[in-house]
Amino acid sequence: MDVTKSAQERMQARAPEMELIREAQAGSRSAFDTLVRQYEHQVLRLALHLTGSEHDAEDIYQEAFLKAYRYIGNFRFECSFYTWIYRIVTNLCLDQLRRRKTRREDHAVIVNNSGDEIDLLASVSDDRSYANPAKELDRKVLGARIQAALDKLTPRERMVFELKHYQGLRLRTIGEMLSTTEETAKNTLFRATKKLRAQLAELR
Repeated sequence: MDVTKSAQERMQARAPEMELIREAQAGSRSAFDTLVRQYEHQVLRLALHLTGSEHDAEDIYQEAFLKAYRYIGNFRFECSFYTWIYRIVTNLCLDQLRRRKTRREDHAVIVNNSGDEIDLLASVSDDRSYANPAKELDRKVLGARIQAALDKLTPRERMVFELKHYQGLRLRTIGEMLSTTEETAKNTLFRATKKLRAQLAELR
């Protein structure tokens, strides 16, 4: 009884969104703008985390919603709008990561005077860290090594790992976003984790 009620409540909660999508498919720009406002912060946050670059994240944010607007007519109500827009974003991020891997450039990483790479995002710290410079240096070095290990993953392996561990998404959802199965996403996560463990084993 409770399970049925819960399912009904979920359907009712999605009803206004489904109506907005139908209106957007019929050509309502205001309905689409309402959908954008509901998800714009999540989309920008996801793009920023996956690319590590504000510039790339903003570009992907713009392109994702342009694509969503252009192809809203293809939405078949087989998943939530959340999953659909996240799928668009993750695919755009994958393309960007592949291009970056080819160019071997990363706006979030700098090389210091000693020739060591330092991840700018991992190096961001609060005021408390300055009370212990040695600990802060260790944290920066560790952050740079983790970033270097992530860079050695394939774009898809890195995407699955970050969506799972940093975004907290379920493997089934990740599979849907990447147009593959839950089992394939699980195997990709296993490979990524195994590679990272091997890369970071020397830190112990």
